[in-house]
Amino acid sequence: MDKKKKVRMILIFLLLAAVFLAGAILLQGKYEKHESIKLAMRDAVLHEDNRIAFFGMEVNPAVISGFTVTGVLLLFALVIRIFVIPRFKLMPGKFQLLIEEWVRFFDNLAKGNSPHRNGFLGMYLFAAGSYIFVGTCFELFGVQAVTTEGNSISLPAPLADINGAIMMGCLSYLVILSGGIAGNGLKGVGKTFKDFSLPISMSFRLFGALLSGALVTELVYYYIMLSFVLPVVVGVLFTLLHALIQTYVLTMLTSVFYGEVSEVHPPKPKKEKKSKKQKAEAVAE
Repeated sequence: MDKKKKVRMILIFLLLAAVFLAGAILLQGKYEKHESIKLAMRDAVLHEDNRIAFFGMEVNPAVISGFTVTGVLLLFALVIRIFVIPRFKLMPGKFQLLIEEWVRFFDNLAKGNSPHRNGFLGMYLFAAGSYIFVGTCFELFGVQAVTTEGNSISLPAPLADINGAIMMGCLSYLVILSGGIAGNGLKGVGKTFKDFSLPISMSFRLFGALLSGALVTELVYYYIMLSFVLPVVVGVLFTLLHALIQTYVLTMLTSVFYGEVSEVHPPKPKKEKKSKKQKAEAVAE
């Protein structure tokens, strides 16, 4: 790139920045906020005010997000199974390669951390990892919903709600418990219960990571001086980063603990007791 093009790009960038800054200054004070930043941040955590009517019940927006993400994943899986998998080729195309690598990643994760028992584990890691990744990226689409008070809101990520994060952590813990029972019976239950804080740590790690991104994005959107261009960078960066990291962290922890509690240890050989005559001979020697 020559100097003229570089100077031209810099000038265009400065011009756009000036336009956005002028727009922020002119619009300052000319828009209405239906809630303060304090209420907006608190509601992003507790979901006390912005609720959505669902078959006669008032539910958190994350519930609608969870049902939507689940429906999209099930429909996508059905379409892939019926129309795509029967047409797989020996030399894969880009889409086939993407699907195979996504499945292979979780399959290798299960086999690497639980080589002795990994059939069900691989399927669970694939399902949980896909749900976390797609559910986290779901908020990027800005799907709108109307609250019971008539306000329009964007549906959050399903796991940005503490209830959804706790259920994901507890479900992973139950899968680990099932591996312990299948591998070692009651001994496996004891091994699993030793790490009784595991579902709490997994739940709050997942919830805290996703919530931090949601709060930062909410804060940037709230102030008009920051709400030009910057939310796009912040929102996409935080969302994609959290989607990848949390997908890997939860599936990795689940596979590691599953492998530990389901591993079968051979019984230790019993030591033969020496008779009194043998002990006396040993002392004499």
